[in-house]
Amino acid sequence: MNHLYVGLISGTSIDCIDAVILDCTNSLPKLIAFHEHAIDNTTKQAIAALCLPGDNEIDRMGAMDVKIGELFADATHAVLAKANLKPEAISAIGSHGQTIRHRPPKENNSRGFTLQIGDANTIVELTGMTTVADFRRRDMSAGGQGAPFAPAFHQGITPADVETCAFLNMGGIANITIIHKGKVQCGFDTGPANGLMDAWILKHKDLPFDNDGQWAKSGTVHSALLAQLKSHPYFAQPSPKSTGREEFHLPWLESILAELNESIAAVDVQASLLRFSSETIADEINSQTYSPSMIYCCGGGARNTALLESLQSILTNTKVTTTDELGIAPDWIEACAFAWLAKQRLDNKPITLSAVTGAKHECIAGAVYQ
Repeated sequence: MNHLYVGLISGTSIDCIDAVILDCTNSLPKLIAFHEHAIDNTTKQAIAALCLPGDNEIDRMGAMDVKIGELFADATHAVLAKANLKPEAISAIGSHGQTIRHRPPKENNSRGFTLQIGDANTIVELTGMTTVADFRRRDMSAGGQGAPFAPAFHQGITPADVETCAFLNMGGIANITIIHKGKVQCGFDTGPANGLMDAWILKHKDLPFDNDGQWAKSGTVHSALLAQLKSHPYFAQPSPKSTGREEFHLPWLESILAELNESIAAVDVQASLLRFSSETIADEINSQTYSPSMIYCCGGGARNTALLESLQSILTNTKVTTTDELGIAPDWIEACAFAWLAKQRLDNKPITLSAVTGAKHECIAGAVYQ
């Protein structure tokens, strides 16, 4: 049997589709190819609109489900071409899909739900490859938050000589994994990473992201705005917890600015948003039982040098670095995780995420589309 798996994901930032090929022959997986597949602006805007309540959602979601499946299939063909591989060389595709709604269970034991689109049937039809998808709902059915899922993969690539470390994934939302003596202690969403900054700079400068955080660095943090942002009740919730665009989005930010009723320069809002992300991440890390000596950053936010510098200025006793030190570029960690999760599913191996998601028991996650 082949031991090559494709991993596909489009994150909360909706910047592109990440596609990788992971060699799982040995215990330490090896990244052998990667591809960043573009999403056109019209599609990005349509996906973002589906993340919030609106008119005619079911029809819009149904059409977008198929379209994203087509884009994921295109991304698969592109990464195979880069590796000069044929479809029959791949054991399976692990597709996270595109999250458009994530409503984790609340403290009152209400049932939660999560929805990732990107029709796996379409992917199978257009690639001819077995596809594993819909990973999150099995965990949620067992009482878990349904996120994050990458911690199991983080555990597998943690250096043996590092007693306590953290993996910090920064896309639209940030999530951390704390690993102590080779075991996952916890993993959860800390709150926004780049999502609000991306939305703000798109509105004011028509740019998709703040390159290296340069615009934010040129502004001044507004203390009252920062305090109001940090007053969101999510930050008082205990872990395990997860969140997304449903809570932290541009209309929410604009409502806070309206409440403050002050004239705040757009650049100062951006500076405050960057500090908001770094402080809420640091607050969660500092609250943990085990203090990490290393933080391995990944995701698009790992390329935001201003965000990493701000985080390092707060966490003075911890080295803030990226997963480049582990041999996997920060942009590809999550896609690699879903390639690895596809292998776990085909091997019928359960994912132990109770310490991360709060699930009552371990589950075999993912639906297989032959």
